[in-house]
Amino acid sequence: MNIIESLNWRYATKRMTGASVPPEKIDTILEAIRLSASSMGLQPYTVLVVSSEKLKQELFEKAIKQPQIKEASHVLIFAAWAKITEAQISEYINHVAEERGVDPETLAGFKNNIVNLVNNRTDEVNFNWAARQAYIALGTGLIAAAAEEVDATPMEGFNPQDVDAVLGLAEMNLRTVVAMPLGYRDEANDFLATAKKVRREKEKLFIQFD
Repeated sequence: MNIIESLNWRYATKRMTGASVPPEKIDTILEAIRLSASSMGLQPYTVLVVSSEKLKQELFEKAIKQPQIKEASHVLIFAAWAKITEAQISEYINHVAEERGVDPETLAGFKNNIVNLVNNRTDEVNFNWAARQAYIALGTGLIAAAAEEVDATPMEGFNPQDVDAVLGLAEMNLRTVVAMPLGYRDEANDFLATAKKVRREKEKLFIQFD
């Protein structure tokens, strides 16, 4: 399938079969997420990859009572950094320097720009910014999953604090933003499996300035 065919094929799957997604497909989806766009390249979030049946059941019972959680092969939890620290920024700058083979000191201006941006905002404003970055990665993951013909569901509708508690995220300086179960559609039990995709007409969605 080309990209348009893949996007027409995908939908927010409501029921999954429980079948396992091959590791190479999971790896491709995760690599696409890793390569996703992010403001300043910082990627101020972490993606938790849950394949443990016990943990999926616990997430279902205590945090996300939606069937895809326990029927999925893997559940991705996108968690933004609760507090963005100068140590995290320094780690990022050092990584950039290492990857590009330059002295970290040559990136001092770039680092200072990030530090000043973060320090001039509250932790909550920074968290909301980080959460928006996580959603960009989620979108990339959805497209990658469709390209691999793996079903995926962008999922809110739960109490993030409950997910944080199940996964112990507070100790990791993380707060849950959104979940994405990965698996295969259960066409016999999913009322949306054969429904036509409906989106706004392009004439209404796009405004052209020629």
